[in-house]
Amino acid sequence: MPKSSALEKASDPSDFRELGHFVVDMLADHLEKTQTDINYPVLSYRDPEDELSFWQQDFSSDSDIKDVFQYILEHSINVHHPRYMGHQVAVPALVSGLAGLISDVLSNGTGVYEMGMAANAIEKVVTDDVAKKIGYSIGDASGFLTSGGTLANLTALLAARKAKAPSSVWEQGHQEKLAVLVSEEAHYCIDRAARILGLGSEGIIKIPVDDQYKINTSVLESYYNKAISEGLHVIAVVGCACSTATGSYDDLNFLADFAEEHNLWFHVDGAHGAAVVFSEKYKHLVDGISRADSVVIDFHKMLMTPALNTGLIFKKAEDAYQTFEQKAQYLWDSQQTKEWYNSGKRTFECTKLMMSIKIYAILKSFGEKVFKQNIEYLYDLASTFAKLIKERPNFELAIMPEANIVNFRYRGVVALDTNAVNGEIREKLITSGTFYIVQTRIGGELYLRTTFMNPLTQESDLLALLAEIEHIAKALS
Repeated sequence: MPKSSALEKASDPSDFRELGHFVVDMLADHLEKTQTDINYPVLSYRDPEDELSFWQQDFSSDSDIKDVFQYILEHSINVHHPRYMGHQVAVPALVSGLAGLISDVLSNGTGVYEMGMAANAIEKVVTDDVAKKIGYSIGDASGFLTSGGTLANLTALLAARKAKAPSSVWEQGHQEKLAVLVSEEAHYCIDRAARILGLGSEGIIKIPVDDQYKINTSVLESYYNKAISEGLHVIAVVGCACSTATGSYDDLNFLADFAEEHNLWFHVDGAHGAAVVFSEKYKHLVDGISRADSVVIDFHKMLMTPALNTGLIFKKAEDAYQTFEQKAQYLWDSQQTKEWYNSGKRTFECTKLMMSIKIYAILKSFGEKVFKQNIEYLYDLASTFAKLIKERPNFELAIMPEANIVNFRYRGVVALDTNAVNGEIREKLITSGTFYIVQTRIGGELYLRTTFMNPLTQESDLLALLAEIEHIAKALS
C-alpha cells in the first residue's frame, strides 16, 4: 500500500483518535448550550431547495471533515432541546451514543452468532428482561431486536399469517382472502404491512373509534361477522398501546377475550406506549398485554435509545422461529433448529447492527429506574400541559391525554378559519426556531400536537409555548 494513501489514512488510529476527540467535544459543547442557553435554536429551518443547494456546494468544495461535522450539527434538528416537543423520537441517553460508536467501528452483523457473539447474547438478556416486564413466562417467550416498528409489526403479522392462515402461504402462496382487524387510529405501518402481505385494502378491516379514540369494542363483533360473510378469513386483531395521533390505549383485555373467542392472533402495537411496563404508576394502561401473542416496543421512543431500535417479543418462542423457513446453507446447517444466537432465522435482517449494546449500556449505567423515571416524568408533564390548556379560554383540548401526547388548538381568532390559523401558528413556530411541535388531523380538524420526549422540558417551557402561540395568533387577528 502506498505510504499516506487515502486507503491507509482511512484506517489510521491516530487520525481516528484526534477526530474522535474533536467530535465528542463538539457534541458536548452543543449539549451544554442546549441546556443553558434558551435562545439556542431547536431548529434552524431552511427551505428544502436551499438546503439541497448548500450540500451540493459543499460536496464540490474542499471543506474539511471537521467543518462538515459542524455543518451537519447546525443543519439538524436538536432533539435534546427542552423545547423540542415534536415527533416521537427519543432523546437518547448519552451513554447509548457511545455504545453506537462502538457498534459502528466494530461493525459486527448479528444475524449469525460468530459475527456478533456479544451482541447476540446481550440481545437475549435485554429481550428476556422486556418479556418478563410484559408478564410472559421467560421459559416460553422469545424476542429479538429489529430496525423499527414498521419491520417489527410486519414480522408479527407474518407470524400471525403462519399461525392462523388455513394453508402455508409461505410455500403455496395465497389460497384464501385473509384479513386483519385494526383500529382506524392505528399507525399507518399496520396498513402498510397488511398490503405488503398481499391482503389488499379489502383485508384491512378498520374498526371505528369511540370518543376517546380507542377502538370501539361495541362494534368489533359486527365488523368481524361482516368480514366472514364476505368470504374473508380473519387471522388477527391488533391493539394500539398507544395510538400515534392521540396517545389513546385500546382495551387490551377486551381484545384478548375477542381473539380467544374467535381463534385469532392477538398482536399489540406498543411501539410508543408499551414501555409503561417499566412503570408501576402507568402500567395499568396496558392491562391484558401479557395475553397478546406478540408485542412491539420501540426502545427509540420512550426508552431513551437512539433510533432505530425495536423489540418484537413473542409469547411462544416457536412462533418467532416458524415465520421464515427458507434455507441458507452458508449461514447455518438447518432452518428448523431453534438457536437464539442466530437471529437471522427470525428477522428480515441478516447483517443487523449491534442494537442490543445501546440498550444494555443504559441499563448497566442507570438501571431500569431510568426508564421508569423518564416515562413517569413525561406522562405527568402531558397531564400538566393539558390542565394549563384547559385554563385558557382561547385554547381547545382534543382529549385528556393518557400518554405524553397532547393535541390542542387555538380558537381565539373568530374571524378566520381555525384550521388555517393553527397551520399558520405551527409554521411560524418552526421557522422561528424557538419551538418544535407538529400537527395532526382529528375528525377532519387540524390540531397542534405536542409529544413530550425530553426530561429536561419544564412547566416554564409549556407556559412559554402557550404565550408564544397567543402572540402569533394576535398578529394574525
